[in-house]
Amino acid sequence: MRLTAPADRTTEGPRTIRTTRRTGIHDTDGMAVASFVLGLLGLLVLNVFLGPIAIALAGVALWRGTARRGRALLGLGLGVADLLVLVAFMSADSTMSWSL
Repeated sequence: MRLTAPADRTTEGPRTIRTTRRTGIHDTDGMAVASFVLGLLGLLVLNVFLGPIAIALAGVALWRGTARRGRALLGLGLGVADLLVLVAFMSADSTMSWSL
């Protein structure tokens, strides 16, 4: 029983040549979507944690050349907005956290 798919192979005589599949683009697309979702969620809860994570994921996705560039840029903007909302509420309450 195999749990993984077989690698793509081409045969030339006695030698077998393995061709590699490029899966990195799916990873970067997932990072772009994750940064958008975490940035959006961070506007409501845990923005001190989710904001920097969204910024980091968006930065890595953009650096690796994601196909979802707009989604990564939105995640980056929302991550920065998370931190700006945190700073605004902290300055209004004069505390290290904020509550509604």
